[in-house]
Amino acid sequence: MALATAAAHDRAEATYRPAANRLGLWLFLASEACLFAAFISSRYVLVGTDQPEHLNQALALFLTVVLLVSSISAYLAESAIAADRRMACRRLLKITIVLAFAFLVGVGFEFAEAAADFPIDTAYGSVFFVLIGLHGFHVLTGALALIVVLRLTGKGHYGSGDYWPIEGAVKYWHFVDVAWVVIYPTLYLVGGG
Repeated sequence: MALATAAAHDRAEATYRPAANRLGLWLFLASEACLFAAFISSRYVLVGTDQPEHLNQALALFLTVVLLVSSISAYLAESAIAADRRMACRRLLKITIVLAFAFLVGVGFEFAEAAADFPIDTAYGSVFFVLIGLHGFHVLTGALALIVVLRLTGKGHYGSGDYWPIEGAVKYWHFVDVAWVVIYPTLYLVGGG
């Protein structure tokens, strides 16, 4: 029994290496930033600062607010688990996840409207749908990561001494939010109809 406990402890220590985990996450986020930079720059290469007349500015602003609020709740969730407030962490993770799916529903509405105003076979339409779709995929994967850590937190995992999975998921979530803060003006504010 002692051997099994020692082996479990060794596996736990091998997965919780803060410096290596953080470095790995930052390298991953840097590669993701390059991906987003390539797609964002394609907007300017393909269509300059031209912009279609019918962009749903109100919906885009609403989606921006939703993501910014979700970043606050994600940060508070990480702060809560760092202080061993597991129930508060779970509640705040749930709020973040709900906001993530609210964002995705809003993107669905935006896609439906945009398809009529600037189809995907137009230069702006292709940039718009690919960039929003790329970001939407990252929102979905971020929400799934948050769901995983939420479930594990409910099973008693994580506390002030070891909450790297929550920290990593929240940092990824902040990256997704920052990406939108760049995408939003790129698609909705730069240029004019």
